[in-house]
Amino acid sequence: MKSSFKNCAQLIMLSLFMMAVASVASAQLNSTPPQTIALTATLPESLTVSLSGNAVSFNLTAGSATNAGGTTITATTSWALNSGRNTLRVNAYFASAANALTGGGNSIPSSAFKIADNGGASAALVNTVPNGGPLAGLQLASVAITNANRVSSRTDQMAFNIDLSAPPLAQLPAAVYTGTLNIQAQATP
Repeated sequence: MKSSFKNCAQLIMLSLFMMAVASVASAQLNSTPPQTIALTATLPESLTVSLSGNAVSFNLTAGSATNAGGTTITATTSWALNSGRNTLRVNAYFASAANALTGGGNSIPSSAFKIADNGGASAALVNTVPNGGPLAGLQLASVAITNANRVSSRTDQMAFNIDLSAPPLAQLPAAVYTGTLNIQAQATP
C-alpha cells in the first residue's frame, strides 16, 4: 500500500506541477512599452450657396412699376463653422449701382431692381454689402451663430421685380437689358 500511496502522491504532485506550468504558460504577455499612433482628424469650415436656377427673364413694360421676374430662385446656404464665427449673412448685389442691367447704351440701376425674400416686402438693392458695388446690394439674411447652429442651413426664396415707373426710367427705350446678380454668404468675424 505504501507504494500505491507513494505513487498516488507523486501523481498528485505531478498534476499540481503541470497545472502550475500550464497556468504560467497561458498567462498574457504584453510588449513593452506600448507603441503609439498620433491621430489628427480635421473637419474644415465650409460655407456654400446653391441656387435652384441661374437665370430670370423679365417682360418689361415701359413706365410700369410692376415687371415681375418669370421665376423665383431659391438660394440654399449651408455651413459648418468654427467657434470663432458669430454671424452669417446672405447678400445679393450687383457690381455697379448705376449699371445693374445694361442694353442699347442705357442702364437700369440697382435701385430699380427689387427682391422679395421669403414672401416679405420687396426691397431695392441700394445698400453697400461686402464684395458688391457701393449702394448696389441687399442683405437677405443675418443669422446669429451659436453652438446650436454651427452646422446648419437656410433657404431664401427670392421673387424679383424691376420698377420702371420713376423718371428717367419711365422713358427707357426698347432694348434687351442684361446684368448679373450675385448671391453670396459671409461668416464673420
